[in-house]
Amino acid sequence: MNRSEASGSYVLGSDGIFRPPFQVQHRDEEFQESSFDVLLAMQERHFWYRGRHRFLLGALDRFRAVASDPDVIDLGGGCGGWIRYLSQHRGSWASTLALADSSPVALHAAASVLPSSVQRYQVDLMDLRWDGRWDVAFLLDVIEHLPDDLCALQQARRALRPGGLLLVTVPAFPAFWSYNDELALHLRRYTRADFLRLAEAADFELCDARYFMFLLSPLYLLARHRPGIARMSEEQKRKLFVRSHRTPAAPVNEALSAVFAAETPFGHKVRFPWGTSMLGVFRKAG
Repeated sequence: MNRSEASGSYVLGSDGIFRPPFQVQHRDEEFQESSFDVLLAMQERHFWYRGRHRFLLGALDRFRAVASDPDVIDLGGGCGGWIRYLSQHRGSWASTLALADSSPVALHAAASVLPSSVQRYQVDLMDLRWDGRWDVAFLLDVIEHLPDDLCALQQARRALRPGGLLLVTVPAFPAFWSYNDELALHLRRYTRADFLRLAEAADFELCDARYFMFLLSPLYLLARHRPGIARMSEEQKRKLFVRSHRTPAAPVNEALSAVFAAETPFGHKVRFPWGTSMLGVFRKAG
């Protein structure tokens, strides 16, 4: 495929969004469209997103010699928080930066925070319709929502050029499962063994798999498993879920951001024995 081709089989609409030659239906049972307004408010300021973005950028800097002027896409990227961060910190590195999601609500919201040069695609992660289109792709806290996580990785592999990279983040360790996972529509939490299994099944080389959000994991456990939650009604749990997904007060948010920031670059030099999240770097054989 010609590297200068922007859309493949996708067609650019009048609203600036590329769409495939079939109708994409966002599946609300995997991620509720009504949650995107909360995500848009959190994705730049909240300590968790700030820490994840910093840790992810550290991984990308270690592995990004995949191609000169690469074409880069964030699959299932919601309102564009990661692509915005990437464009701010490494924007000159990529030839193309793109955001892809099944939800037009998310893609329209993303237009308010992304540079106009970022391409936006409405996609079905189970049927991407790309062959060798991208050099680097991301699936960030996406596959835990999908009934068929292997299919999503296979589709991403097909979309990559030989030697291309797929960076994946997920919630880690079944032992950390809580009411929050249920309300966030998670289907599973992962371990390194899961990534090894997925890499083999999807025909990827697993270049790296490491846990993060290690330093804050005790606080996470206290917040998600504190006494009394088990006795709450579903409505009470829902209200707690909504409160816990707001950006904390500025002093608290800054303190938690500083702790999380300490994991980069340290967490790329030393493997944490656990963490509430995990990062995987998968490579398509060249």
